[in-house]
Amino acid sequence: MSAGQQYLLLLGMALGVVCVVLSLYGLGRAIGPTRQEPGKDVPASSGVLSRDPVWGRYHARYYGYALLFLAFDMEMAFMYPWAVVYKEVGMVALLDMGVFLAILFLGLLYGWSQGAFRRQ
Repeated sequence: MSAGQQYLLLLGMALGVVCVVLSLYGLGRAIGPTRQEPGKDVPASSGVLSRDPVWGRYHARYYGYALLFLAFDMEMAFMYPWAVVYKEVGMVALLDMGVFLAILFLGLLYGWSQGAFRRQ
């Protein structure tokens, strides 16, 4: 399959996904009840209306936690395929994963140096 055919296939798949999403949205709007009720568009947690503004809930100091979560989440996302092909590829896969884990460990050290593990 040539590169042009692959791009056409990708474009067709993207257009198909957009058509499916739009048709489901239109179907939901057509058959679903849409009532405007007071209090439907206000922020609430556990059934209680929020006292604070929505933007005040998430402070910027939590970015370290978010970055660490993403780093370890990506680690797990890549370790499973690595474990599947490890028997076939062998030592090269082990070295590649070592480099990947070393990079993640550097991210962990950076987060630690920035105080990401400090309780606030």
